[in-house]
Amino acid sequence: MTEGAHRLDISHIRKTYPGVVANDDVSLTVAPGEIHAVLGENGAGKSTLMKIIFGAIKPDSGAMHWNGELVHVHTPQDARKLGIAMVFQHFSLFDTLTVAENIALGLPSSTNMPALIAQIRQTGEKYGLELEPHRHVHTLSVGERQRVEIVRALLAHPQLLILDEPTSVLTPQAVEKLFVTLRQLAAEGCSILYISHKLDEIRALCHRATVMRGGKVTGVCDPRQETSASLSRMMIGGELQHQRRTAAAPGQVKLLLNQLSLPKAHIFATELQAIDCAVRAGEIVGIAGVSGNGQQELLAALSGEDQRAVPEMIRVLDQPVAHLGPNPRRALGLGLVPEERLGRGAVPSLSLSANMLLSHQKAPYVKHGLIDFNTARTAAAAIIQRFKVKAGGPQALAKSLSGGNLQKFIVGREIERAPTVFVVAQPTWGVDVGAAAQIHDELLALKQQGCAVLVISEELDELFEICDRLHVIAKGRLSPAIPIEQATREQVGLWMSGLWHGAAGDMAEAAHV
Repeated sequence: MTEGAHRLDISHIRKTYPGVVANDDVSLTVAPGEIHAVLGENGAGKSTLMKIIFGAIKPDSGAMHWNGELVHVHTPQDARKLGIAMVFQHFSLFDTLTVAENIALGLPSSTNMPALIAQIRQTGEKYGLELEPHRHVHTLSVGERQRVEIVRALLAHPQLLILDEPTSVLTPQAVEKLFVTLRQLAAEGCSILYISHKLDEIRALCHRATVMRGGKVTGVCDPRQETSASLSRMMIGGELQHQRRTAAAPGQVKLLLNQLSLPKAHIFATELQAIDCAVRAGEIVGIAGVSGNGQQELLAALSGEDQRAVPEMIRVLDQPVAHLGPNPRRALGLGLVPEERLGRGAVPSLSLSANMLLSHQKAPYVKHGLIDFNTARTAAAAIIQRFKVKAGGPQALAKSLSGGNLQKFIVGREIERAPTVFVVAQPTWGVDVGAAAQIHDELLALKQQGCAVLVISEELDELFEICDRLHVIAKGRLSPAIPIEQATREQVGLWMSGLWHGAAGDMAEAAHV
């Protein structure tokens, strides 16, 4: 490495797609041991730039210097040989393989599997990212899959670590532990490119930030000298406007979970144990928790994907529904947004207009058994406009959208049905501040219209911002509800370990409906 050289220096990068300039004359430098944030709205060009650095995408023009020398990174394998590791926002895992087998795919064929399994366990325990190496990926929640990606990257002992939304799976206490680890890695000379929409994290962790908007670099700053509001203005080019949570007298119970219990569906699943929860018309109830504590199983029971529960354990509009499939539940007024966008929320290879039909299978979309594609296209176009979805129109494939834009479309598709009960999982996972504010506004608007809203999220900030009451799920058990005004982040962090008995629990019991 040339003395005084940057670890990474990319200059004048340009990448275009038909009708879109993803990166427009982008330059960025990262010094050894620097934690460097890349900020921008969904669709600003951040992911494209990271994939160029990692060799997953070839730029149209521009240059990349690594430790002072000009390099040409054609593949991720080239990047790994240089010492670059990346954790993608959209995971690159094979569902039918185990955690260990997925990690081994990027390693030499001579890798000793027992030794690798031991390393996975040790690394997970060290960084608070515990994994079961023999577990198949298709049994993991979205958050648990992210843990696999992070651990895989750390096993490579990289010189440059690219992290895309790395903390969504962690408790506040575990986030602090990860930050200690990242600071230690930086102190040892590892450079870190950190993409996050949590501006308070960036201000607390990062030394510098490059801000992108519309594919261009619009500024470089020291985030430690900025406020969250000033960083937001740099990202979106203006002030953020959104509604605030307002107290309201809730109405009748629209969604009731009564001692909901379910045995494990498979060996690695979480058993649901006597879950009680009531959501009333005109309120938003949140469920916090670390990924893998029963959220996936609870969502399957609510959606109708898992119909094993006793009918009376789940009631929608006072009707027992636990034994019913998704369509009868939708007919009663249930709307649902799953945590997995690609695969459950949308079919990647289908257009946005075709994806409308996943939850709209009656008139005017379907008449006498025939699909009215014009109606589907018109509805998709209306959602694109209303929710400011950056897409090439109703015929754009779902997989062509950024994560945040696809999330806005899916939320819009479900809201368009005017649900009476709305269940949404991870509503703003990986979504920029502007899109997150818009999604929150829509959830608050549903509440004002008398909808009963249940939000399952690992983002404590959003739960504190929009919810009226809060539960915590841990090891398949649900804490009592507590009014949001009485909850603290420290208390919720403790409850995530299942510790909600005692004085805090007694206070919450009094607030439980």
